[in-house]
Amino acid sequence: MADLRLMLPELILFAWAMMMLMYGVIRKNVGGNTMIYLAMLGVVITGFSIPMTGYGIAFGGTFFVDKVSVFFKMIFLGAAFFAAASSSSLLEKLKSDHGEYFTLILLSTVGMMFLISTNELITLYVALELTTIPLFVLAAYRKDSLQSSEAGLKYLILGAVSSAILLYGISMIYGLTGTTFINLAFGRLLEQSLGMLTLTQEVNMAFIIAMIMLIAGFGFKLALVPFHMWAPDVYEGAPTPVTSFLSVASKGAGVAAFARLFYSALPSFGEFYWGIMVGTLAAAAMIIGNITAVLQSNVKRMLAYSSIAHAGYLLIGFVSLPTTVNDTPFGPASIMFYMLAYLFANMGAFACAIAFEKNYGSYEIKDYQGLAKESPALALTFTIFLLSLAGIPPMVGFFAKYYIFLAGWPNYSWLVIVGILTSVISLYYYANIVKQMYFNRNETVLAKAHFDSPLVITLVLTVAGTILFGIFPESVIKFANNAFDAFPF
Repeated sequence: MADLRLMLPELILFAWAMMMLMYGVIRKNVGGNTMIYLAMLGVVITGFSIPMTGYGIAFGGTFFVDKVSVFFKMIFLGAAFFAAASSSSLLEKLKSDHGEYFTLILLSTVGMMFLISTNELITLYVALELTTIPLFVLAAYRKDSLQSSEAGLKYLILGAVSSAILLYGISMIYGLTGTTFINLAFGRLLEQSLGMLTLTQEVNMAFIIAMIMLIAGFGFKLALVPFHMWAPDVYEGAPTPVTSFLSVASKGAGVAAFARLFYSALPSFGEFYWGIMVGTLAAAAMIIGNITAVLQSNVKRMLAYSSIAHAGYLLIGFVSLPTTVNDTPFGPASIMFYMLAYLFANMGAFACAIAFEKNYGSYEIKDYQGLAKESPALALTFTIFLLSLAGIPPMVGFFAKYYIFLAGWPNYSWLVIVGILTSVISLYYYANIVKQMYFNRNETVLAKAHFDSPLVITLVLTVAGTILFGIFPESVIKFANNAFDAFPF
């Protein structure tokens, strides 16, 4: 029973997903908003159950709960909550299949929650597949849309390839160590296995190849350059609530699992073997993501390339995990705070794009001209999120980038400089939308925007989080700093 208690949130959310599936089958004509509120309620109940579980290890060491996993589980649940609340306009177009839609979102969230709590490679891979397979279906959920079908097919094919690469890397790690557990003992066993590097060059090469495969597999999940080719088309073609969920929750799951694997299993090989490699990928993501975003005319594609750039910023904190500031490990705190900031700003930005498309039928940036005059609330809300993504104070995004850069500066100052310069570039495409809304006139008179209740909940909560955590970031940073004991340094 103690083992099941630690897994209580996952079990509750899984049961709720099955309940919604059956409810959608039995009550075929149930309203879309009813299903939305049911999904939101299930996420909230799951969130309240997390503090009841406590911390510990279960099922022979394959599953554990600590402060880091609790924090990321709340991020995943928040993304699922906002994605569900933003889905009303999509459900109006679907007319049916509402239960299946929310079941897939909740099942993917369950996979992410298992992913951050696993301590074993096979379980990690199964959780990763539980996370991504529902996303393949969700990306192609608009059966009447050729773009959505194309997005789902591209995501499926490239996702299958990346999963195969990741699995092969995991199998090589198992072959080198004889165990699939991701913990400090595994790290020590790996060090012992590689103690003969100077004598056995084949072991050295096998280990490097395995690490490259793991980085490539996780690089796809994070949409890092050069594994980003799927992101713009999938983000544009997928239903927008799915895109928002994919951009935040999937990225958070990838970063958390990536950090767990490398810093729990391979603590002594970080800088020499893969620190520079991951830092180079981070720099490429920031440069290519931001420069390409400048060229976009569609707000969803712009946010897709922006998401690639933000993955690069996250990896600055990731490669800086052992960094200390005033004798406090600051790398984990910077990652956790950045994910919180990104949750509110990016989910809010996509919610604004959904609201604009529902009222005005477009995702083109040029069509935002004059929005501030006819719908000042929507324009102001979108501006808040864009300023946060750009890193402008006092929004939460400013402190997120500040902490990331602070963590990276001692050992990766060159990467921080790249991050600062590319942040300046990002100001252009974020400010361009603000310029369209406030300073350009639209020849066509826009009608006043109307919002449904679940979308209003999303916008209110994301605005509140973006502003409040920007003004009062200390509580999150303190919690994140106290969670560093999950990493072996």
